[in-house]
Amino acid sequence: MEVSAVSRGTWCGCVVPRERRLQSRSLSLLIGGRRSFKSPAVACSLVGSEGPSPSSAKVLRRILESPGIHQGPACFDALSAKLVENAGFPICFTSGFSISAARLALPDTGLLSYGEMVEQGHLITQAVSIPVIGDADNGYGNAMNLKRTLKGFIAAGFAGIILEDQISPKACGHTRGRKVVSREEAVMKIRAAVDARRESGSDIVIVARTDSRQAVSFDEALIRSREFADAGADVLFIDALASRQEMRAFCEVSPLVPKMANMLEGGGKTPILNPLELEEIGFKIVAYPLSLIGVSIRAMQDSLTAIRGGRIPPPGSMPSFEEIKDILGFNSYYEEEKRYATSTNKLLSKRESSSIYSIQQRDQVDTEQTSQSLKEPIVEVITPDDVYNKYGADSSRDPFSGIWSRTLRVKITGRDGFEKLDLRIPAGFLDGVTNIVPALGGINIKELLDDAAEEVGGKLLLDFNDRMGDRIQVFLE
Repeated sequence: MEVSAVSRGTWCGCVVPRERRLQSRSLSLLIGGRRSFKSPAVACSLVGSEGPSPSSAKVLRRILESPGIHQGPACFDALSAKLVENAGFPICFTSGFSISAARLALPDTGLLSYGEMVEQGHLITQAVSIPVIGDADNGYGNAMNLKRTLKGFIAAGFAGIILEDQISPKACGHTRGRKVVSREEAVMKIRAAVDARRESGSDIVIVARTDSRQAVSFDEALIRSREFADAGADVLFIDALASRQEMRAFCEVSPLVPKMANMLEGGGKTPILNPLELEEIGFKIVAYPLSLIGVSIRAMQDSLTAIRGGRIPPPGSMPSFEEIKDILGFNSYYEEEKRYATSTNKLLSKRESSSIYSIQQRDQVDTEQTSQSLKEPIVEVITPDDVYNKYGADSSRDPFSGIWSRTLRVKITGRDGFEKLDLRIPAGFLDGVTNIVPALGGINIKELLDDAAEEVGGKLLLDFNDRMGDRIQVFLE
């Protein structure tokens, strides 16, 4: 059997002395561990970050040869990949499940095509500098199709490729209905992948996955894993292992070849273990396929519920606008943009600089008002004198003359009994009130004001619960 660069590594077996395990944990923090959560500033361009270098596969191989276990959350687009890198992870996976969800809003049942996956992969790899291991399903066909798939993944910038032995259409690993090709065909496709890599002059890492644990038996999965290693696979992966015992037995197969674990969050077939436990058993890399897409779905649902209920997501549930701009590289973009400024650009910048002081003053006032609003939920809307005089109580041009002399008070009390908003605005500012409290849309407040024109202050005009269960009250003062 041909021993690959990774296979010649000296660690991935199950039986590891305790002293070496401790050394592995320490070194993994230096070699592949987490960096700070804020990535250093890098040059920015219109195509995103500098993207993976041509040697990203070699970087991945060095990671696989280094001590310790290495975590790789699964991304589904360029932004999620960038966040993985910014969080300090040394590697990143793509998840066919998550990409199918994000790109098509459809289940991972073989509906995502080769071309769509390569296109998405290219955007992902160009957004980051860490190695990305791509999910290539079953290679999208026979051995010849698989060779084209591998070359396409190389061109897209992937450092590694995961190839499975399911028939078409494939199914998500932890769902029902999985079937696999014959053992002979499965091994032949791995050999085809190795040939395609050699023909391309690439060093892409081949991760051989088998789904035969669920489709046939655990013993069949072990046999296929051994034969995949003999065929030249760099990493072995049995999906949907059902116990610690199975995980340990898998790591004893071809001990010099690294093993991949898949921690399917939220209720898969494989026990969820922490990284140290996985390292103890003998795994080298671990994927987290659903964390990012899962929390994204829930966060979007919560935000939409809040918006539909007449609110915006609370500040603690999302980054500030400045943080979002920083994540996306606006500041780096502006710094790089200065290098290409022309004389015309500089003249315009000089002219605009005269207004910077007034802008800063306005920003300072806005900041102070925002800070005050966080401390005190009561909001006072001040109407300029010229506006008041134009549309005020003495004006005959406004059919609602006298409205500006009255005040509307809008109060929102949450289901938990806590006050969320206590807003006072001139009663004539009716068109704008729905921008603040959308739940008031469709209510004829002007008619209510007409009926209460002669009432004394403090009259309750409205009292109802919105779809979120919050109580909304409108008073005329």
